[in-house]
Amino acid sequence: GRAAALRARMEERLLAARFRYINQQLYTSTSQEAAQLFQSDPEAFEIYHRGFAQQVGRWPENPVHRIIRYLRRRPASLVVADFGCGDCKIASSIKNKVHSFDLVPLSPLVTVCDMAKVPLAAESVDIAVFCLALMGTNLQEILEEANRVLKQGGTLMVAEVASRFEDIRAFMNAMAQLGFKSVSKDLSSAFFHLLEFAKTGPPRRHRPAPGLRLRPCLYKRR
Repeated sequence: GRAAALRARMEERLLAARFRYINQQLYTSTSQEAAQLFQSDPEAFEIYHRGFAQQVGRWPENPVHRIIRYLRRRPASLVVADFGCGDCKIASSIKNKVHSFDLVPLSPLVTVCDMAKVPLAAESVDIAVFCLALMGTNLQEILEEANRVLKQGGTLMVAEVASRFEDIRAFMNAMAQLGFKSVSKDLSSAFFHLLEFAKTGPPRRHRPAPGLRLRPCLYKRR
């Protein structure tokens, strides 16, 4: 029994170490490189998702539940695109048509793709969601893709770890450059910020948005 318990603790430490490594790769590489990582090692995504769920499980509230409540108040006829959907919690919780995108199919509902190149027509969805999913060094490219698929006046919902924001005002200004007007922002949680935007038009091309930068969310060894 003692040997089994020791082995279990060692396995848990190895999984935790691998989660931290994978997590660091996601925040310090492009979305294309992340897609290649999980294509070559699908098991890595399951390890990451399990570790990620454990981290968020320690929070008083999971932001995906806030987003689900928001979507349930909107008409069921609206089409939703869930970028970085994980286990498709949103798609399984609302009546709307939901396009669920991620790097590995944890659910049959997932369409596997690079978040900067989703297989949707331009202006084909009413609401785009990033719930703890703004990863990758090509963040501007990913958000420009969200702009492309959103209808004019469509909604962009962003929930992200609060500590990642270096300057929330600079971030909001950068989003305006990408064609998104702030509708509301909830900064009341110490764990995450919940931001709602409306698409006002296409991004201002050939202009980088430096204020868009977010800190990587890295976990220390315990």
